[in-house]
Formats: sequence, C-alpha cells, structure tokens
Amino acid sequence: MSTKLEILETSLREVLGEKIQSLNIALGEVTLVIKSDDYLSAMQTLRDHADLRFEQLMDLCGMDYSTYGDGAWDGARFAAVTHLLSVSKNWRVRVRTFAPDDDMPLIPSVSELWSAANWYEREAFDLFGILFDGHNDLRRLLTDYGFIGHPFRKDFPVSGYVEMRYDPEQKRVIYQPVTIEPRENVPRVIREENYGIK
Repeated sequence: MSTKLEILETSLREVLGEKIQSLNIALGEVTLVIKSDDYLSAMQTLRDHADLRFEQLMDLCGMDYSTYGDGAWDGARFAAVTHLLSVSKNWRVRVRTFAPDDDMPLIPSVSELWSAANWYEREAFDLFGILFDGHNDLRRLLTDYGFIGHPFRKDFPVSGYVEMRYDPEQKRVIYQPVTIEPRENVPRVIREENYGIK
C-alpha cells in the first residue's frame, strides 16, 4: 500500500469514524460503505472537511445486487455507488450505500452538495428505480415517459413488455405488445469429423 493511500485511509477513519460500515483498499482504490441513514452527512463531511476535500463528484450509478455472486449475495438489493475526487489532495474514493428497503429503494440525494449528481441520480432512478430523497426533479432521463419498469434491474425481461414502432397509416408512433418470439439458442457441441475442411 502506498503512503498516500495510508494517509487517506487514516484521514477517513478519523473524520468519519462510526459512520463507516466498512473500508476496503483494493487495486489502489479506497471503497467506503456507509449506512443510508449516515450517507448525506458523511458525504457533506467528505466534501467540506479540510483533511479530505472531495470537491468533485465524478460519477454516481445504481447497482442491483440480486444476482451478485451467482445468487450468494444476502444483503440489500439496491445500492448507489459514488466516485469522488479531491483535486486539491489528488486522491479518489468510492462510496457505496445500500437502500434499506428492496421494495422501495430510497437513498438520500446528494444533488444539493454536488450539482453533477442531478443527472446521475435521474439515470439511477430511470434504469434501476432507486428513489433519491430530496432530489427536486426526479424523472426519467433515458427511457420514454410512458416506459414501464426499470430496464437495468436483474428481473426485467430481456425483450421488455412493449415495443414501439411508427405506423404510416396513423402517422404517429404507437406502442404494442412485444411480438418477438422467444427462442433458445443451443450451442453446437458435437461437430462432424471433417467440419470446415474442404
């Protein structure tokens, strides 16, 4: 472990203390897990504390852990993972927080702390259905307003529920039930003796 990572780990442990559920260092990166109840105050501390100074939110994404580890995962299903950068200290941290309720995943919004979180949180809502408490404009970003469901959830069907097409007779876009026939692709495992040889 480099000296810089040791300094960052020590600073994080001293400043955040009991708010840290776990701190992991792997491949030269620090990952924090914070309880959703402490998430907003911990994120503000990460931004404002003189020893940390994470001024920039680089990324925020949703995660669905329902099939993580081939189904061996027994924790909460949905999480928000945030990547922060300190320009002044030249270090990064990844912060993960889990929504306590799988049926209604709710995580505090950090869009008031970093304005860049606005669209990232909208994307996580649109694709995973994660709600961000305190976000002032939480609406779909990538899918159509009439879209049903959240397409990055592991239980979302591969072919979806409806398809959209342009109807030349009606001169507009229409929605209809999916017409794709499900099929099974069976790989060819037994080959002929002279397969591919001419």
